Amino acid sequence: MRATPADHVAQNGFVVHTRGRGFTEITDKVGDVVAASGVHTGIAHIFSLHTSCSLLISENADPAVRDDLERWFSRAVPDGDSIFRHDEEGPDDMPAHVRAILTGVSLVVPVHAGKAQLGTWQGIYLWEHRLDPHQRKITVTVLGH
Repeated sequence: MRATPADHVAQNGFVVHTRGRGFTEITDKVGDVVAASGVHTGIAHIFSLHTSCSLLISENADPAVRDDLERWFSRAVPDGDSIFRHDEEGPDDMPAHVRAILTGVSLVVPVHAGKAQLGTWQGIYLWEHRLDPHQRKITVTVLGH
């Protein structure tokens, strides 16, 4: 395999309207940005411009997987835990920040044949950690040739 320099960079974004805590699949939106980029082979960097939601690649066939993740995180980082002092926006404020730090606000996905390359059962999700609905901005940067 020979290294090839990236000769094309494209960047675009979109807004995700969440319903409050939970998962919103953004695979198709990311795929649209990748397709419009004109990149055939490269990488897509997906970034959330927020500190209280995260991005992840997860099982997309069985919603029980995401339900289980939410239950596990509610036990690991409970709302209203007395250990947290930062609660100006409510009992879910600091736990949302911790959840985002633990799970991450960016992803890198390979681009092959002009498409985001994901496994058969993989989907890209925005995970809202706040209880109330929010509008979340996502930037996708595609590099390659």
